[in-house]
Amino acid sequence: MPNGILIIDKPADWTSMDVCAKVRGILREKRVGHGGTLDPMATGVLSVFVGQATRAVTFAENGRKEYVAGLRLGVATDTQDVTGRVLEERPVHAGRAEVEAALAAFLGPQQQVPPMYSAVKIGGKKLYELARQGREVARPPRPVTIYALELLEQVSETDFLLRCLCSKGTYVRTLCHDIGQALGCGGALYQLRRTMAAGFRLEDAVTLEDVQARGEALLLPTDRLFAAYPAYRLPTAGKEARVRNGGPVTDPALSDGTYRVYGRDGTFLCLSRAEGGVLKSMKNFFGA
Repeated sequence: MPNGILIIDKPADWTSMDVCAKVRGILREKRVGHGGTLDPMATGVLSVFVGQATRAVTFAENGRKEYVAGLRLGVATDTQDVTGRVLEERPVHAGRAEVEAALAAFLGPQQQVPPMYSAVKIGGKKLYELARQGREVARPPRPVTIYALELLEQVSETDFLLRCLCSKGTYVRTLCHDIGQALGCGGALYQLRRTMAAGFRLEDAVTLEDVQARGEALLLPTDRLFAAYPAYRLPTAGKEARVRNGGPVTDPALSDGTYRVYGRDGTFLCLSRAEGGVLKSMKNFFGA
């Protein structure tokens, strides 16, 4: 059965679940999930987990993400991107210097109000369901962090390309909307390309056509997701058996921290945490 990670360069007009469904059909594996939703208009890095690797999805969702975003000034829409209904248009008097100055105020930890067209739930209802009914409700702000935000290029009098490195849960279209509000002319997202997620970059990505042609050969091993952590190979058959049965193992030489744990033959078994010389599994990646 196929197990591993595909880094897909998601095409425009596909949902993240559309991509998973396509991969499911190509590889004939029911267990397929993704590590962070991309809107249909967005392209770029979408990590897709197959088979036993689906156990790692939550780890992928929580990491930093990087985008190249197109900001269009002078327009505000109900979806905060150019696919939505135009609510307002204003003249644009901001140039490169004004945009760069505005970006500085959005760096660091902050509170972001999620857009109405989002999957965030209020009172058990997804916001986009309420928005489609013509309703707008109060949304409590959520903490996000913008680690880097820079102007890459001024494309035209109204259009600017930005690079954004941000935390999980950041809405880049809301960021564009808020920048437009700060500049006094309104703003909306006109294009979005994710260039990094879960530690994987565009150069790691393949197309759905590649997957159709080469299938399982393109799967990356699950432990690639955890490459930042040191590896620990179990030294004895007894300790390996204990780990495979869910038990902790001791090794006084281990420093406190997170480890990729391997069997004696090099098989990746689990992600584990060591404290006081005791190694306990956080998530197993072996078995059916």
